[in-house]
Amino acid sequence: MYRVFIIEDDDKIASILKKNMDKYGFEAAIVTQFREIMPELEAFDPHVILLDINLPYYDGYYWCRQIRTRSSLPIIFISARAGEMDQVMAIENGGDDYITKPIHLDLLMAKVKSVLRRAYGEYAASGSAATETGVASQAGELSAGDLCLYLNRNELEWRDCRIELTKNEQLLAECLMKRHGMVVSREQLLEALWDDVQFVDDNTLTVNVTRLRKKLEELGLPKAIETVRGQGYKLVIENAVGETSR
Repeated sequence: MYRVFIIEDDDKIASILKKNMDKYGFEAAIVTQFREIMPELEAFDPHVILLDINLPYYDGYYWCRQIRTRSSLPIIFISARAGEMDQVMAIENGGDDYITKPIHLDLLMAKVKSVLRRAYGEYAASGSAATETGVASQAGELSAGDLCLYLNRNELEWRDCRIELTKNEQLLAECLMKRHGMVVSREQLLEALWDDVQFVDDNTLTVNVTRLRKKLEELGLPKAIETVRGQGYKLVIENAVGETSR
C-alpha cells in the first residue's frame, strides 16, 4: 500500500484529500506540527507528498528544499496560487508536479498515480541493453562515456564526483543519455516526465532542463546539454569536456 503524506493547513481540504486517498486504497496521513514537519514525515515514511505553499511558520517552498536534502520521493504542490511564476518556483525548489485549487480530485488522482508509476511502478527506471549510440547499461546503471547514472539511487557520477538528482532530473538524464549525441524532442521529454502532457505547461520542461544543466555543471560538465532550436535538446559530453579543458 502506497503512503501519502498531506502537508495542508486547511483542515477541510486536508480531510477531503485524506478521504479521497483512503477511497482509492492509499494510506494517508495529515501533518499536525507545522513548525517542524520532518519528524512526522520521516516517521510516516511516505511514497509521495502533497504539499501546500501557504503554510504556518515556513512556506511549502522551504519544506520542499528541506525534504530534497534527504529524499528524492515525489512531491506534488497543491496551491491556490495559479500564477506561472509560482509553478516555476515550485519546480525550481524541487517539486515534481503542481495542481491548483479548487482541486479537481480526478486530476489529482491521475497525477498521484502518475508519479507513483514513474517512481516505483511500471515506469520506474531500470537497466536496459547497450544501444548503438555508445550508451552502456546494466542492472541499475546507465552510462555514456564516463558519465554514469545510478538509477536505483537517483545519483549521477562524473569522474569520481557524484551528485543526487530529483526524480524528474533522473528521468531527463536517462532519456538524454540513452540518446547520447542525438536530438531528443521536447515532446519526447515531456512524455518521459509526465503521462498526461496536456496538463503540463511547456515552460515546466524548460525549468527542469535548467535544473539538470546546473547539476551537470556542478559535476564539471558545463554546456553538456545543447538546445537545438525548434527541435529539442541533445546531450554531448565530448563538447562539455572540451569546454572544461580550455
